[in-house]
Amino acid sequence: MTTQTRIATQPIPGQKPGTSGLRKKTRVFMQPGYLENFVQSIWDGIGGIAGKTLVVGGDGRFFNEAAIQTILKMAAASGAARVIVGQNGFLSTPAASNLIRVRGADGGVILSASHNPGGPDEDFGIKYNMSNGGPAPEGVTDAIFAATETIAHYDIQEGPDADLSVIGERPFGVMTLTVVDPVAEYAALMEKLFDFKAIRDLLKSGYQLRFDAMHAITGPYAVEILERRLGAAPGSVVNAVPSPDFGGGHPDPNPVWAKDLMDAMYAPDGPDFGAASDGDGDRNMIVGKGCYVTPSDSLAVLAANAQLAPGYASGLKGVARSMPTSCAVDRVAEARGMPCYATPTGWKFFGNLLDAGMATLCGEESAGTGSDHVREKDGLWAVLLWLNILAVKKQSVAEVMAEHWAEFGRTYYSRHDYEAIETGVANDLMAALRGSLGGLPGQAAGDLVVESAEDFSYTDPVDGSVASRQGVQIRFEGGARVVLRLSGTGTEGATLRVYLERFDPADFGQDPQGALAPVIKAVEALAGIAARTGRSGPDVIT
Repeated sequence: MTTQTRIATQPIPGQKPGTSGLRKKTRVFMQPGYLENFVQSIWDGIGGIAGKTLVVGGDGRFFNEAAIQTILKMAAASGAARVIVGQNGFLSTPAASNLIRVRGADGGVILSASHNPGGPDEDFGIKYNMSNGGPAPEGVTDAIFAATETIAHYDIQEGPDADLSVIGERPFGVMTLTVVDPVAEYAALMEKLFDFKAIRDLLKSGYQLRFDAMHAITGPYAVEILERRLGAAPGSVVNAVPSPDFGGGHPDPNPVWAKDLMDAMYAPDGPDFGAASDGDGDRNMIVGKGCYVTPSDSLAVLAANAQLAPGYASGLKGVARSMPTSCAVDRVAEARGMPCYATPTGWKFFGNLLDAGMATLCGEESAGTGSDHVREKDGLWAVLLWLNILAVKKQSVAEVMAEHWAEFGRTYYSRHDYEAIETGVANDLMAALRGSLGGLPGQAAGDLVVESAEDFSYTDPVDGSVASRQGVQIRFEGGARVVLRLSGTGTEGATLRVYLERFDPADFGQDPQGALAPVIKAVEALAGIAARTGRSGPDVIT
């Protein structure tokens, strides 16, 4: 038997969603009333959920299961008509986006802190996605935040937890609970987009594949698609079982945190193709035998070759990148006669372009790429598109990259992260840099000369909305560029991200950090990072 209960509460400070929802330390979310306050504020911020259908799921990190039970009880108490949940509460972020779209849901709640580590002392997150499957735009997240500041009560159903282990439909209080296979509908979509036969033939030829799921949500998806449907050798997917703490690791697919994969791919007898995905399955890393592909280069290669996959055979309507992502894809777009858009960081900014049919392919330097098939970035999708391209071109990853650079030139690119800086110090650094922008053009910075400097502002070409103060962008004479911004995905202190790039039309074999040395020197001269933070260098270089 169940009963509906109204619990008196009061606002909890600091529940402002960032670029990817609300992220905090797990123990913060586990405080009495903390999760409940924010979930009720989601319902209030979107105008209520009475009679609506929602999708709910998460990446399986610590507290995922308990949080989903709370959300289900709150949805039932607030009059939701139906909630669709992945079996055992599992749904990758792109799979959740797809499920919202194919089931005609009014929206969805996704539990994840993406690439951040998980566990009782690590990170947790929650975000709301709209009926198009994409993250809530700023107007909606602002309304949710406003609701957190005025909340006086939340409604919850009292009674036993829902059984999420059995697929099927059943009552849960007054609403209908539908538990679905988390992989099936996503895998069916992938079969429509890609030439599975061509990829199967490639894998049958002795081609060796290694996919590192990093003990995260993509493991079951990759096993089903890569091994069972495409015929990769059993065991090609490693670390395939999702773990609440990601096996004690950091589920961020980059050369630092996916070191085991990098070591395997650079070994003399390494596989032909390697890939990894992150905590919630929306990011990817691509590596060939002895050949790491930066996310910015990956986006450019996919833009140049997407038409080789059946789902994109008619060509791309346009491409979009986040402003800090390298300009490599811009050169592809110009050569192919496609529109190219630069947006602020945050996948939600791509949603309007995709919905309006102005872009087909989108990407971020932070290992996220995707297309108009869903409204989230999609790690396994990117892996499959790469495999489709390799199967058609019959080239290695290194050969594809060499051919690409020969046609478009190479944009050397790197991101330097300074993590957990004291927030006041980080804010002062950015404020001082912003204050100097007007006088920078024509000024020498190390061995470079500043061509232009701006605090990036974006006017959405679809709805006219404006997003300002999105990061400092400085261009140098000769084609180099640097972007500095504070990240919105951390849970303590501030992370300063410095994005560096330099274009070279002819010399493709340089070490990236060496090629970028003049840009690194220039940004230090302009921003004084070492002096202001006391750091001798970045914590992470990717």
